[in-house]
Amino acid sequence: MTKPLASRIALVTGASRGIGYATALALAKAGAHIIAVARTQGGLEELDDEIRKDGGSATLVPLNLTDFDGIARLGAALHERHGKIDILVGNAGVAGPSSPLGHIELKPWNDVMALNVTANFQLIRCMDPLLRVSDAGRAVFVTSGAASKANAYQGPYAASKAALDTLVRSWANETASTKLRVNLFSPGPIRTRMRASVFPGEDPTTLDTPEQAAEFIVPMCAPDWNETGKLYDYKTRTLMSFRAPE
Repeated sequence: MTKPLASRIALVTGASRGIGYATALALAKAGAHIIAVARTQGGLEELDDEIRKDGGSATLVPLNLTDFDGIARLGAALHERHGKIDILVGNAGVAGPSSPLGHIELKPWNDVMALNVTANFQLIRCMDPLLRVSDAGRAVFVTSGAASKANAYQGPYAASKAALDTLVRSWANETASTKLRVNLFSPGPIRTRMRASVFPGEDPTTLDTPEQAAEFIVPMCAPDWNETGKLYDYKTRTLMSFRAPE
C-alpha cells in the first residue's frame, strides 16, 4: 500500500529531540524523505536509526539555525539535489531567560530573537521558492500560547512567539492564492526538555508526549490539507482563525 506522503520531501528543524524528533519520525513513517536539521549530531543519528528501522530515509543536516548563511546554503543544496521541498516544519526554538524584563541582558534577548524569529524568517526566504515548486507545498511553524498570554517572566519567549505568529500569518496571506498552505501549531504543555527547564517543579508524567502532538502535525503537512493562515491549538483540538481585537 502506498504511504500518504510517499515521494514527498520534508524539512524539519529542531529534529534531534522533542516535538521536532517526533514529527520527523511520524512524517517518515508516512513515507516522506526527511531533511533533519538540528545542532546535535548525536540526536540526528539516533533519529536516522529510528527512521531506517521503519524503512524510511533521511538526510542529516547538523546546523545551528542562527547561522543564517548556512540556511541559505541549505536552500541552494536542496534546490540542486531535489529541485523542491514539499513540507517545512519550523520547530526549533529556545525558551530564553525566565526573569523580569529589567533583569535581562541584551545578549540573551538577541539570542532568543535570533532563533525563534530571524531563523524562521530566513527559512521562509530560502525555502519559499522550493515550496512553491511543489504541487502541494505545506509549512507548519510551532508556536506557543505564550504569544497571546504574555506571561510574567517569560517576556523574550512570549515576544518572539508573537512575532513568529505575525510573520507566518503574513506569509500565509502572501501565498493565499498559490498552492502553498502555511499554518501555525500550538502544542501547549508537552513533555519536552525545554518545558522541564522552564517549569522544573512540574510532573512530566501529567503531560502529553511529543509523539502525541506529532500525530496532529502530520495531517497539516498532507496534500489534502487546504486551510491556510490558521492556528491549530493542540490542547483544545481546535483549528482557529485569527481575529483583530474588538
